[in-house]
Amino acid sequence: MSEAANRAIDQLSAATLRDRKVYVEMKYLTAATQPSDDFSYLVGELRAKLLLNGVRLVNEREESQIVLEVRSGGLGIDRKDSLIGIPSLVFNTAGSTSNSVPFVSPEIALVKSQWQRGYASVAFIAYWNDSGEVIANSGPFLGRTLREDFWFLGTGPKTVGNVPPAEK
Repeated sequence: MSEAANRAIDQLSAATLRDRKVYVEMKYLTAATQPSDDFSYLVGELRAKLLLNGVRLVNEREESQIVLEVRSGGLGIDRKDSLIGIPSLVFNTAGSTSNSVPFVSPEIALVKSQWQRGYASVAFIAYWNDSGEVIANSGPFLGRTLREDFWFLGTGPKTVGNVPPAEK
């Protein structure tokens, strides 16, 4: 999902905001009172892009020349797992006592696959803080990622897509 957010933000243009004091307004990004970690990451990447493009960010709306309202059509992952074989099972070895140690059987996979698609949509509108006149609009842009992992007779994973496997 974070890679999808990066791809969406890379498409935004902040050229008209260069060398201006900009306040980033996030209240239209999500209906939640506290944004999730995913939306916080998206805003962090947007702020980094703005800073790298010469925008001077301020923490208070009153200090800004320009207000930048960020919005997102969505941020998420679709995932589908399939397994032909015997899944991992958990057994409680000592009954229902609180200090029992569970036994976990290994997964026996003849064929297994994990399919994931990440999506992120981002856009912004910027306007003068004093007059409300619109000076820039960018997006919405969609970032997409794909990752498919395959196992065959215990070997794998063989990874296909544009998201690399995590380092062990």
